Amino acid sequence: MADAKKEHLEARKKRATELFKRLKRVYPKAKITLKFGNNIQLLAAVILSAQCTDKKVNEVTEKLFKKYRTVDNFANADIKKFEEEIRSTGFYRAKAKSIITSAKILKKDFGGKLPKTMTEMLKLRGVARKTANIVLGNAYGVVEGIAVDTHVRQFAHYCAL
Repeated sequence: MADAKKEHLEARKKRATELFKRLKRVYPKAKITLKFGNNIQLLAAVILSAQCTDKKVNEVTEKLFKKYRTVDNFANADIKKFEEEIRSTGFYRAKAKSIITSAKILKKDFGGKLPKTMTEMLKLRGVARKTANIVLGNAYGVVEGIAVDTHVRQFAHYCAL
């Protein structure tokens, strides 16, 4: 039984490696479409992108990130004002609370720096594995998983081996 499980895992790894090679060949310059200037802005943009298009997030953050550039800027933000500034991204109350609270956690527990591990990222408010994978991958090149959007099933059919 253990041998069969090991063979199955090896086959999956081989298939995943081949799929990754194909994707790199077809999309050699693939990158995140969210615009940001630093890691705290990346975290904020990814949180804002939940249930919202990247295009809308980029419209909102173009102005937002001129005002909020540092962890301190986000941590010290007036929540009501911040909610209004991000309102058009939807779920703005929860997103504002997540971003501001996460900035406070970064200051208190991480010296104002974005953590580099999944375990630490998951301590931030509003950050689950998908958000953590996007942020870790784009901030530090750390890949612990693959973040996918709602269209992955359609796309996966085109990439079937």
